[in-house]
Amino acid sequence: MRKWLMLLLILPLVVSAAPYNRNQARTVNSVVFGEVDSVRYITHQEVINSQRNGWETLLGGVIGGLIGNQFGGGTGREVATAVGAVAGAGIAHQRQPTKKIVNYRLVEVLIKADDGRLIDVIQDVDQSMIFKRGDAVRILYFDNGVRVDKTYP
Repeated sequence: MRKWLMLLLILPLVVSAAPYNRNQARTVNSVVFGEVDSVRYITHQEVINSQRNGWETLLGGVIGGLIGNQFGGGTGREVATAVGAVAGAGIAHQRQPTKKIVNYRLVEVLIKADDGRLIDVIQDVDQSMIFKRGDAVRILYFDNGVRVDKTYP
């Protein structure tokens, strides 16, 4: 359950980090051709604070109260129930992760355009598109971003 929750929290970040999916057709505003001058691989770390909504703490309190209710009798049972509820809520609250570090692998590509300009683009690493100095590339400009791809003769 927790893995699905984390996936739902992290997935929008990953999708927004990659504005261009190579398997998706999109309108390109302009294309600039050039040659790779330099390539640098970088890692970007982002700390994500978890959103505690309290359900885990509440559930821990209920379970702790149910377990505590099994012990003692009379007033002792009420005390055991209260202690179990507080202990269960405290344990559940402490077990919730507060921060998660997400690593993004990025590539910085410096391109000398055919018109002589130098254009620097930082994008996510795609294992099917590894750049090296001298590669012929095209820079694709979209409404909400830019992407570098190799050009093939």
